[in-house]
Amino acid sequence: MQVSVRLSAALAQITGAARMQVTVCDAATVADVRQALLASCPALAPRLQHAVSMVGGNHASPTDIVSADQEVAFLMPVAGGAGRARLLRFL
Repeated sequence: MQVSVRLSAALAQITGAARMQVTVCDAATVADVRQALLASCPALAPRLQHAVSMVGGNHASPTDIVSADQEVAFLMPVAGGAGRARLLRFL
């Protein structure tokens, strides 16, 4: 089956596209989608290992089953924010 994949900006810079289609077997898992994505673009490997997977707007585990009508997103985690809040307390 064909599964839609959405990539964060950092990953899309590597592939040249923010959205892709990958082919996986029926009853594929998020891990299967990740492997299919790596097979089509091996250059993603260093960053994709840190990406957070999402299905239907919710965090997804590698063992979650994916259907053809769902989009799997791989997003890079974002950190920070607390530093600015601390700074404002002192102003």
